[in-house]
Amino acid sequence: MLALTILGNNSAVPAFGRHPTAQVLQTLDDTYLIDCGEGTQMQMAKYKIRRAKISRIFISHLHGDHYFGLMGLLTSMSLLGRTQDLHLYGSPALEEIVLSQFKVAAAHLSYNLIFHPLVEEGIIAEDKTITISCFKVTHRIECFGFLFKQKKKLRSVDAQRAKSYEIPKSFYSKLQQGEDYTNKQGTIIPNIEVTHEPTPSFSYAYSADTIYDERIIDKVRGVDLLYHESTYLKAFEERALMHFHSTTVQAATIATKAEVKKLLIGHFSSKYETLDEYLAETCEVFPNTELALEGSCFKIQ
Repeated sequence: MLALTILGNNSAVPAFGRHPTAQVLQTLDDTYLIDCGEGTQMQMAKYKIRRAKISRIFISHLHGDHYFGLMGLLTSMSLLGRTQDLHLYGSPALEEIVLSQFKVAAAHLSYNLIFHPLVEEGIIAEDKTITISCFKVTHRIECFGFLFKQKKKLRSVDAQRAKSYEIPKSFYSKLQQGEDYTNKQGTIIPNIEVTHEPTPSFSYAYSADTIYDERIIDKVRGVDLLYHESTYLKAFEERALMHFHSTTVQAATIATKAEVKKLLIGHFSSKYETLDEYLAETCEVFPNTELALEGSCFKIQ
């Protein structure tokens, strides 16, 4: 299972109770923060996200609405006595920004902050159950999206049936890998006879700020959940292009062509108080769409 909690869903300026971009993705083992706009700490407290559980932070790009909450969060973690390592991913310039602010403040962290510069596409992190990669999107400055994929799970052994076929326990690990068993008489015991299908593995893609760019399609194809910004309604396609953002219909078109299971839209313009029109326009093209409303938790299972 993957669980995505929306902490912030607005574009550059906070408005109508909406905050700049921030999301938390949780697995049974790990907690990841994706972007860290202004107010992220307060949102985490409001929605009961534990700072201490965060092991990796991913910053898509260096526009303020995606990282202005970072310094406060890093400092708070230290003030609260964090000791475990924290991994930070972002533009090479982000490390300079963070270190310079700590230097000016003569601040020292209680934990190791390990920086990973994003310079090219590919796998950037791997934990026990999940692999994380980044991919480039097209924005006004360099910007990356992130793909979180659960690792393929092993088949489960039916111990009672395996025992009935006199399969030794030392072979169980191979059964989990899908191998058949050949007994001493040369009889092949099909794997399917003594194992069960593994539970499905799931995936989440965060496409970050971008113009309509079909190069994204192959990066996110078939994911269970895709977040795609939709700053503007469809009538403002020219404005979206001018500001290197996307519209509702463009986000839906990417989701359709990439054959994703479900679409989330966010990064809403501060021009609009209500968001009903965003959802209506997107659903016309891709019906299985939801708004990335703050406080919402989307479970992928």
